[in-house]
Amino acid sequence: MRSTEESTEILSLGSEFPPVSTETWEAAIARDLKGADYEKKLVWRTEEGLAVRPYYRSEALQGLEDQVRTAPDRYPFVRGTGESWEIAQDAKPGPQAIRADLLHEAGAHAVQELGYGIAAGVERLAELTAKLPVDTIATQVEFVFAVGPSYFVEIAKLRAARLLWALAVSAFGPVDDRACRMRLNARTAQRNKSEYDRYTNLLRVTTEAMAAAVGGCDRLTVQPFGFDPHLALNLQRILKEESHLDAVADPAGGSYYIEALTDALAREAWKLLQQVEAEGGYARALASGSIERALAETRAAREKAYSARKRSLVGVNNYPNVAEKTPGAELPETEPGIRLAEPFEKIRRRTTEYARTAGRYPKVLLLKRGDVKMKGARSNFCLNFFGCAGFDMVEAEEYEGTDADLIVLCSSDPEYLGLAREVCPKVKVPVLVAGNPKEQIAALEAAGVQGFIHIFSDAIQTLTAWQDRLGMRSAQ
Repeated sequence: MRSTEESTEILSLGSEFPPVSTETWEAAIARDLKGADYEKKLVWRTEEGLAVRPYYRSEALQGLEDQVRTAPDRYPFVRGTGESWEIAQDAKPGPQAIRADLLHEAGAHAVQELGYGIAAGVERLAELTAKLPVDTIATQVEFVFAVGPSYFVEIAKLRAARLLWALAVSAFGPVDDRACRMRLNARTAQRNKSEYDRYTNLLRVTTEAMAAAVGGCDRLTVQPFGFDPHLALNLQRILKEESHLDAVADPAGGSYYIEALTDALAREAWKLLQQVEAEGGYARALASGSIERALAETRAAREKAYSARKRSLVGVNNYPNVAEKTPGAELPETEPGIRLAEPFEKIRRRTTEYARTAGRYPKVLLLKRGDVKMKGARSNFCLNFFGCAGFDMVEAEEYEGTDADLIVLCSSDPEYLGLAREVCPKVKVPVLVAGNPKEQIAALEAAGVQGFIHIFSDAIQTLTAWQDRLGMRSAQ
């Protein structure tokens, strides 16, 4: 409403911004794509296989009225309790807690955490309700979830967990709907933490703690990994006292994207729960090895994505701190094989052990020549690539007198053959090419080039192979 001394005018924003149909939006997108594939360009596939659209509108929530229109602390509890989370830095899960967080660390993606975790909870209910009413038992079941780096997925995961548990408990016929409310403890994950560039772990737990708070956990533990425990505690205090994340109940509620993602995760997890029930329940599925096999498959696919650098772990497989040669602090112990950084950490330890014996770190010269744009881009790519192994990195336009152990030519494809014919005969160290000039590979190899580094290179395999070529002993 706009007030003046002479009149009062009612503003009608609806008339100034008339509605635009989804069809109109899609037509505009099609024009901008200019024939490019919509699904490949604009639709993101999560590792759970869910399709995330480029935008969401109200029609995405059709059929989700029971989920969207409920209030906090009301069945099916997707919107949480309406209360602030409890800071639980030193909390230990109870011996009977449902440890979905261990599934996360073992490699599970969000659907598997939800499906297997709820299945374990259902089995617990089935055992205990043989002696006591479900209203008494269900409120005593405690869940622990780990919260990982995929911010919106993690928010939706915790909301879906409460929704699924409410549906599962309701099947046991409770008298009071409050028996269907999940006791949900969250903690920051360990599988994405690194011993190198350790303060990046503090950045990671910040987004994880925010996701847990926005997702509506009841208790939260921020696990320090390479940084002071006091920072972990103060992180939660900042989220409460300065960011006021506890001031709004279910801040993600009503977001078309989050609501749709919550529903998608819940539906896929319910299907997985039904599969587990068809196998005879959680214990039998665990004993048969089917759960372990499923987690191993997910873990292997994720490890391959990080090794190929299709997914980034900042400071580990991309954007390394090349000045950091050894970890800066003692780190908490974790189960072997949990952390995604471990293969890269092994490579860096191998380089450090070699340097202790040789008295110097292996050096890579990034020889930049020719096309300004291409030499810069390819030099940056290779600096990140070889920097992940802990090598010393040098950029230069000349190679005479270098003491480098490897030389990487960084230029444009048309300029490579001439550059290789100039450099290879004059140096005694291996020469590589940054890029994948397929039509010139045979000629470049004939000129003396011994390898190619590009976006399709598997980092772990390639770095390990060059460590072998340079005579490094395997790390312990």
